[in-house]
Amino acid sequence: MAFENILQEYNEKKIKALAMGSAAKLEQRKNDGILNARERISYLVDQDSFIESGLFGTSSAVESDREKTPADGKITGYAKIDGRDVAVVSNDFTVKGASSSATNGKKIGQMKRVATQRGLPIVFLGESSGARMPDTMGSKGMGSMLGNDPTQYRRMRETPWASAVLGYCYGSSTWYTGYSDFSVMRKGAIMAVSSPQLVSLAIKEQVDPEEIGGWKLHSETTGLIDRVVETDEEALDSIKEFLSYMPAHHKQAPPVCPVPKDSGSQMTNILDLLPEKRTQVYDVRKVIQAIVDTGSYFELKPRFGKVLVTALTRLNGHSVGIIANNPLVKGGAMDTEACEKATNFIVMCDSFNIPIVMLVDTPGFIIGLDAERKRAPGKIINFMSAVSLTTVPKITVVLRKSYGQAYLNMGGGRNSDEFAAWPTAEISFMDPNFATSIVHGLNPGDDGYEEAVAEMAKGSNVWDIASMYAVQSVVLPSETRDYLIRMLEVHRMRLSNGVGEHLMRTWPTAY
Repeated sequence: MAFENILQEYNEKKIKALAMGSAAKLEQRKNDGILNARERISYLVDQDSFIESGLFGTSSAVESDREKTPADGKITGYAKIDGRDVAVVSNDFTVKGASSSATNGKKIGQMKRVATQRGLPIVFLGESSGARMPDTMGSKGMGSMLGNDPTQYRRMRETPWASAVLGYCYGSSTWYTGYSDFSVMRKGAIMAVSSPQLVSLAIKEQVDPEEIGGWKLHSETTGLIDRVVETDEEALDSIKEFLSYMPAHHKQAPPVCPVPKDSGSQMTNILDLLPEKRTQVYDVRKVIQAIVDTGSYFELKPRFGKVLVTALTRLNGHSVGIIANNPLVKGGAMDTEACEKATNFIVMCDSFNIPIVMLVDTPGFIIGLDAERKRAPGKIINFMSAVSLTTVPKITVVLRKSYGQAYLNMGGGRNSDEFAAWPTAEISFMDPNFATSIVHGLNPGDDGYEEAVAEMAKGSNVWDIASMYAVQSVVLPSETRDYLIRMLEVHRMRLSNGVGEHLMRTWPTAY
């Protein structure tokens, strides 16, 4: 009889914990077309693979809250995604706005420790109101809640982190998004340091939530969000797709996938995507998708730093990071946002053993007052530092033009393991038109301008640089896919089982 009572108590507590905030709150979310915290986990992970940690956790700071805080507002545990183990943190906004407390802080800490020690990716499903009050108020609250784990804010990139902004995200949800290697945001969600209500009190004027932390701000201006989606389901699908390119941990090579049969079928006509005139624009994303395995194109930060494309792809089934200038935007001239975007992407690829391919078509870096005010020198040299510190294979192919410092940043010289070019490539210190104006003082329309430009352009073709072996290969456009696959095989990191040195493992994820 005693055992029956104990089992009955267990079942009652389990039912209460699984019930979350209340039936009414869950119904409201359903009516709004938004998944709850447990539904998000169920959608994300393999069926029946989730094992919860901390189901019976409750608020510990305020005795009267114990019965009102099932799972203490943050659902944590382990699961599988596509057969691989992961750790998961899903914020339950129906319980005190998923606010951070002493108990649920321990749960997150456990997920981070296990993920780090056992080599598991970790997924944060964000929707929280920030720190819980009165738990954190007063000196005792601060002393018990904050700063007790010296590794809390230490990110060494031992395993991939992915996060989703799926509602109002303040406090810890914002921090973990900023820390993550991949972040996706649902339209209508808000991410900021503090809520608009608190900001309005501080500055004594009303603040629009979208202006302080909406999807346009973070995808187009701050660059903190990698992808924007319409629904919770799309966000969770994006996380699954991102993780499919990643190893489980930094001491492992990424997984190898089957190669779709029609991969490379567009290579015969790839030159049709490149305008014959150097001054005409085109979308380099079409070139990338023609080269890589069919269906493997996963672009990051498409709305930010749009002069540069960064995408996870596959070549012959192997994960590859693509960095490509996009002449469709600003003629491919790189700005400070593009530098930040490239640096962030390089650090991630190098940290998780993903080779990098650079496709180059740029007149250089954007110069001028605005660029200097945006700290262009610092951004350019950060980008260059990341290129220099990379220890995964780097293959560069110049499609059309590569000038000045950008030549180096985009892998020119010995900044790539293999530096190749199409026959259409032009390489020089400066665009011949600018050089003509500087050297001869001539401008378009002046007598002798065209002749002077032609003279400046001499020696910019690929054959001169190839003759001195500063370009290792001149590759026909139609053979680019085969060349890249073969060169990545040659440069495979055999001596370390596909694992790089990770010299940038502590580089900040958001800067």
